[in-house]
Amino acid sequence: MNIIECKDLTKEYLSGENIVKAVDNVTVGFEQGEFCAVTGPSGSGKSTLLHVLSSLENPTSGTVTYNGEVMSNYNDNQLSILRRRRFGFVFQAYNLVQELTGYENIVLPVMLDRKKVDEKYIKRVIDMLGIEDRLEHLPSALSGGQQQRIAIARALANKPSILFADEPTGNLDGKSGREVLSLLKYVGKEFGITLILVTHDLHVAEQAERIITIEDGRIVRDSKDIHI
Repeated sequence: MNIIECKDLTKEYLSGENIVKAVDNVTVGFEQGEFCAVTGPSGSGKSTLLHVLSSLENPTSGTVTYNGEVMSNYNDNQLSILRRRRFGFVFQAYNLVQELTGYENIVLPVMLDRKKVDEKYIKRVIDMLGIEDRLEHLPSALSGGQQQRIAIARALANKPSILFADEPTGNLDGKSGREVLSLLKYVGKEFGITLILVTHDLHVAEQAERIITIEDGRIVRDSKDIHI
């Protein structure tokens, strides 16, 4: 059973006098615990698809269903709670709060949700990501790879069921990028999280169990449909 899926999903933008279909009538689903890479050329619509699936943007038409619930039935506040509690986000830009330490950045989603921090779980995440000696540092004192690890820990803090990653290795050198990718795969498997990762890098995409290729807003290839 799919944990999240979309049907006939379309997202249009007005560009000057032209209507651009960034996502064009896409129907696709993702199972609990799978690691799927969404790839394609720049401007193909892969990031827009991620944003609409995760409710960061509203679709022009079509539906997104999470755990059997059509997300368009949710109001803005309910969507905000859903994103905070069930979805994790990792972006190319680390989006850390510069005035907060590594640890404070990690637990920020839990604090915003006014919940008690599960210290045992958070320690496990920190240990898995190898950042225990960076928790008291401000982001400005961390390397790009370390900041992205903090961002991944923050994304995991509320025990999400889905992790959306948009070009998470884009700002990193090759070695740091490979380490971050390995960690994303590891924590996904360890916690049974669905990982949907957008990348233009085929070397990154090839690490996934499933690869979806998008061109001009449409899925042109899905390795799930290829049977050897």
